[in-house]
Amino acid sequence: MILINGKPGNQVAVTDRAMQYGDGCFTTMLVENGKIRLWPFHLERLKETLALLAISEPDWTELTAAVSKLAANYPDKGGLKVLISRGSGGRGYSGSGCEGTQVVVSEFAWPEHYERWQQDGIALGVCQQRLSHSPMLAGYKHLNRLEQVMLKREAEQHQWLDAVVMDIAGNVVESITSNIFWRKGNTVYTPSLELSGVRGVMRRHVLQLVTELDYCLEIVNSPLDSLLCADEIFITNALMALVPVNEINGITFTQRTLLGELNKRLYTC
Repeated sequence: MILINGKPGNQVAVTDRAMQYGDGCFTTMLVENGKIRLWPFHLERLKETLALLAISEPDWTELTAAVSKLAANYPDKGGLKVLISRGSGGRGYSGSGCEGTQVVVSEFAWPEHYERWQQDGIALGVCQQRLSHSPMLAGYKHLNRLEQVMLKREAEQHQWLDAVVMDIAGNVVESITSNIFWRKGNTVYTPSLELSGVRGVMRRHVLQLVTELDYCLEIVNSPLDSLLCADEIFITNALMALVPVNEINGITFTQRTLLGELNKRLYTC
């Protein structure tokens, strides 16, 4: 089912600024047992992104009710996506005179291969294409995702399930679809996202959990070599949760010490 401003539908105007300019944001959520995992984090990120883009807020109570209604359709696992645009209107790049914020909520089946990834882990490629620096938008899950479309095409050409992505300075940022963490000894690392990348809600949850464990945490700008020296690597996003990385560039990673501790605590705070 698709809800457009709270009503069933499957069409939006071609004048909508999401189509014209990518003028909006989105979030993708895991549903388990009829409930949305980490909904407060998703909601907070939506609010922060709309504030950045100066898009009028929708009625959050109505949105919460809409996503809860769709989540109830999944007694096991499912997925929901919320897309918010500035709506139609304006002239050229200017958003003045828009008719009003538009909210689209859609549901989809949870990708079942994620369960296999969680158990068996995956190998990552390394993309040759690099992410640009975009300090105005870095970290936010806005609708301009052409870089990810191009990176995904590169991965498909190489038949990679996912791949490490670096920025134009050569620093590791994330994978194509996920945030990335690695452990070396007692220190946990994850890339800084001040210039590129997306601050995932699962990343936020993992950062919170790591601070409760007996590890040092560093948010870094590091080249690929630092990642390849890790004892343990895993990737995260809201749908797949935590997925171990078994191999990058022919280098294997077998330890899952931190991953095991995090999985025991997942969604408990």
